[in-house]
Amino acid sequence: MELMEAIRMRRSIRHYQPVPVEREKLLRVLEAGRLAPSARNEQEWRYIIVEEACMRQKLMQAASYQSFVAEAPVVIVACAKTDGRIMQCGQLAYPIDVAISLDHITLKAVEEGLGTCWIGAFDANQVKALLNIPDDVQVVELLTLGYPTKIPNSRTRLSLDEIIQFEKWK
Repeated sequence: MELMEAIRMRRSIRHYQPVPVEREKLLRVLEAGRLAPSARNEQEWRYIIVEEACMRQKLMQAASYQSFVAEAPVVIVACAKTDGRIMQCGQLAYPIDVAISLDHITLKAVEEGLGTCWIGAFDANQVKALLNIPDDVQVVELLTLGYPTKIPNSRTRLSLDEIIQFEKWK
């Protein structure tokens, strides 16, 4: 699959088949995330892979009761082992670095015939308690992963003319 095809095909999947993700596929998807770039090559991302149904059910409760969180055969809990470093531009490094890694994961998942959905609506403290995550580790995102039962239509996107300016803001 060409990269642009994977980019065009990527959707937020909220309905999953009750089929486990093969370990080899899961590891290839995670390897794509491992290879992502990060500020100063810190690689602060850490992932907890949750496959047990009872824990996915608890994560669903922590994620505002979004039922597809429990339905997905895998939930990737994206964390950061970080010192909270702020880059020279004024932004925290770890949320950006974890997002880049997760984006690699989502695109590789498409190539593998899998679907994903980013989950930002969750109680981080509840997730930390459920998964025994240390206080000095940040929970950044949850990502569901599995075989889609249906793939939604693409959503409209702004045109390049609407999002790009050359040389300076006009």
